[in-house]
Parts: sequence; C-alpha cells; structure tokens
Amino acid sequence: MSWIKTIDPQDAEGELSDIYKEIAGPDGQVDNILKSHSLRPHTLSGHMAIYKAVLHHRGNKLPKYLLELIGVYVSRLNNCQYCVAHHQEGLKKLLANQAGFDVVIEALDSDVWGDVFDAREKAALNYARQLTSSPGTISEAAVAVLRDAGCSDGEILEINQVTAYFAYANRVVQGLGLSHEDEELGQSPSSDRPDDWGHQ
Repeated sequence: MSWIKTIDPQDAEGELSDIYKEIAGPDGQVDNILKSHSLRPHTLSGHMAIYKAVLHHRGNKLPKYLLELIGVYVSRLNNCQYCVAHHQEGLKKLLANQAGFDVVIEALDSDVWGDVFDAREKAALNYARQLTSSPGTISEAAVAVLRDAGCSDGEILEINQVTAYFAYANRVVQGLGLSHEDEELGQSPSSDRPDDWGHQ
C-alpha cells in the first residue's frame, strides 16, 4: 500500500525490472519501501546502495545486531511502525534468543536500560536518540562520550550513518503512507558483498 502509484515486479520493465530482480527475496517479494521508488528507479538504486553500505557491508566493524538495534530504536522514536516491524524481526533473528529479545524490547519501551546494554551500546543509543529527537543540540561532546565508551572514530561514523539512514527511511515510509501488510518481515541481504542486493 502507498499513497502514490507504484509498479509491481510483474509489471516492471527495463531498469526497474533489472533492479527488482537484484533485490527480490526468494519468493519474489519486493518490500513496499522499495516499490515506493518505482517511478524513479535511480532513487531506488541510491536507497539500496546506502542501505547496504550502512547495515550489511563487510567493511563495517560494529556487530550487525548493534546496527539493527540502533535502527529499531530510531524507528521507534520516529513512530515508524513499518520499519519497526521489519527491523525488530531482523533483530530477533540476529539475537536468536527470544528471552533476550524480549528483554531488549522491554528496555527500549521503558527507556530504562539498566544492565541490558553495555556502556558502548548505551552511548550509541543515547547518541542516536539525541540526533533523532533534537539534532540541533548535538555537539562534539556527544562524540567524546562515544569515544569514552570505547568507540573508534570509524565506529562513531557507523553509528552516525545508521541513525541518519533510518531518519531517511522512516520519512520515506511515513511520507508516502506505506504499509507492511502481506509482507514477510525481517528479510535481509543474503551476503555482505557490496554488489549483492539479494534478500533472504
């Protein structure tokens, strides 16, 4: 569902058809957030490139669960139920422990983190919250807190980029009225190769 016209995979031609074939899941599913770009396939290519680089690239050093955790948290702060549904399912798969997943979600719900997260994770989530909710208040001190928690500058960049990406993705979804109805949730790229956009 979208508030604007979208083109389904079976109706796609040319460049759009080629991109859909690259990004489709094993059952041929192309998520609505991706189909929302179908009238401008070049923006779909751009979206996929930044998504893959930020969350699923072999060059990233932070654990994938932490990147997904930040994405889920940012999406919850932005009240983007579409991205929350998809990425919470992805986070659950990465944690592979229902009890642990439930504790993480309860901590995000309550904003009481206790010992659920370690110092680096807490610093990353605090930075993501500030950048999402009040970006104009960010100062170099926020970066210093991340360094003090053990993050390298490259890891700080990863935290910044995943936070910024989800701000973008949330606004694509919310601005176009996208729904995850009838979508399989939690699919993710099948490899960390930058040129492989296939999902599983």
